[in-house]
Amino acid sequence: MKIGLFLTNQQKLDADMVSKLGDQITMLHAARDRGWDSVMFGQHYLNEGDNKQLQIVPLLARMAAEAGDMQLGLGILLLNLHNPVYTAETVASLDVICRGNFIFGVGLGYRDVEFDAFGVKKGERVKKFESYLDLVQRLWTEDSVSYDSPECTLDNVRMNIRPVQSPRPPIWIAANNDPAIKRAARLGDSWFINPHAAIDTIARQMEVYKAELAASGKPFPDELPIVKEVYCAKDRATALELAGPYLSAKYRDYATWGQDKVMPGAEDFSQSFEELAKGRFVLGSPEECFEQLKPYVTEFGVNHLLFRTNWAGMPLYNSLASMRLLADEVVPALKAL
Repeated sequence: MKIGLFLTNQQKLDADMVSKLGDQITMLHAARDRGWDSVMFGQHYLNEGDNKQLQIVPLLARMAAEAGDMQLGLGILLLNLHNPVYTAETVASLDVICRGNFIFGVGLGYRDVEFDAFGVKKGERVKKFESYLDLVQRLWTEDSVSYDSPECTLDNVRMNIRPVQSPRPPIWIAANNDPAIKRAARLGDSWFINPHAAIDTIARQMEVYKAELAASGKPFPDELPIVKEVYCAKDRATALELAGPYLSAKYRDYATWGQDKVMPGAEDFSQSFEELAKGRFVLGSPEECFEQLKPYVTEFGVNHLLFRTNWAGMPLYNSLASMRLLADEVVPALKAL
């Protein structure tokens, strides 16, 4: 069992980003010093509404200097927004910076504003994602690579910078809907399970994932990761009081961006926080948090839990208080399962 920290690199418009970077480093130090295993960050461009964020690649490189022996990862890189040569050389560089202790997390994305900004047309998004993922791996492993598309032309090139990990870093593919989960099974080393879906949806989709693994002749992954929205306090009422305003604001932004529209079923992130939280967020006392997290381990086979316990606008001391309770009381119980 691995325990990781998923840090929020997204902040309110009026936030001092230098100060917030300091807060992120403080949280990273807290996780590192408590023996947590990993740290990851997310990516978006052209943030809408009352938020802005640091970009994932320079942030991860900066955090590598603070992380000690923790594993670092892209959680996730929006793969088809970037030239594949840029991705291959950048990720190889990150693997070197992280001394081979690095995860290559990728996803398709869902926001039209991002696709439009990078010239990724509708009807081409999935094809480009799959093509770019294949090309990046070829550049890491082959001595002569040719490729031709409107965005990238290669004629018998060799990429000399290679990842430390051989043949490559582990590839985690984030997926929300059923076709994307099948794609993660076929093309990735693991499905990177999202924090947005309720537990009943994940239970159903786990069967979709297993079936596609079997159809592809692939075993169940050695490492199955999930991000969970978690806030631990002395009791559920306190957790709701301290985390509710910031977590609900996060999902209001998701609703504005259309995150719920790419989820299976009739998801609606604009519903009341009480309804949204059911089976989705982990909130409460240490005992309650453990019981809410336990099924992901015992029923689904998750063995890499990443906790997001800070959201835009939340004071640093609130996040650190949750991390202390998680580290002292919840993590030991999870590792004993």
